[in-house]
Amino acid sequence: MTDIRLVAFDMAGTTIDEHGDVYRALENCVTETGTPVAASDLQTWMGADKVEAITNLLRLGGHAADGATVAACFDRFRALLGEYYAAHPPVGLPGVEDALRTLGSQGVKVALTTGFSADVAAPLLASLGWATGEGELLDAVVTSDEVAAGRPFPYMIHRAMERTGVQSVAQVLVAGDTVVDARAGAASGAAQVIGVLTGELRTEDFAGTGATAVLDSVADVPAHLGLVSGAGSAGRG
Repeated sequence: MTDIRLVAFDMAGTTIDEHGDVYRALENCVTETGTPVAASDLQTWMGADKVEAITNLLRLGGHAADGATVAACFDRFRALLGEYYAAHPPVGLPGVEDALRTLGSQGVKVALTTGFSADVAAPLLASLGWATGEGELLDAVVTSDEVAAGRPFPYMIHRAMERTGVQSVAQVLVAGDTVVDARAGAASGAAQVIGVLTGELRTEDFAGTGATAVLDSVADVPAHLGLVSGAGSAGRG
């Protein structure tokens, strides 16, 4: 049995295939103001709190990023994301639901953390049928608007620990598909920080982020922890 008692996974690109629409919505809400967005800057700020990401992308593109513009961009981001999701509904990445059930059946708490605000995350999870609570697929969901600062700060991971009753970071595994996911995991002190390749990054992109391993997918986490894939899959969800 693994010593890991909690896994904290990112959502978009890590557990959920949303067809790259978060990237598209984030870029377009900024470029619609006439501000250019460099691909490298977009990648740097993916996974972060979206208000913070918009603020920094505006500034990097030469915009003053005043409060009114940031607020308008964030509203536009949510509207665009809603349009994109309606046209191409998100789905769970292959093997992820089975992996989450396997982890839960083996006594590992499952939390999702996200750079989305709660009003974006909740309908997304509802559309997938992923619920939180006893006997459900998830034990906790933590959104960036619930903490003092989003990634790369570790606060969402620590909040997930609070909500699941896990007291030691030595019992936590964090996984995500972006640089800030890995940096947040490292900052949290988590025992394992996993970069996954279901997003836009390659293995070498996680170098220097604090990642302790890189896997193809979150679906590989049970095997990585020595758990039998699919074991007890009827026990949750």
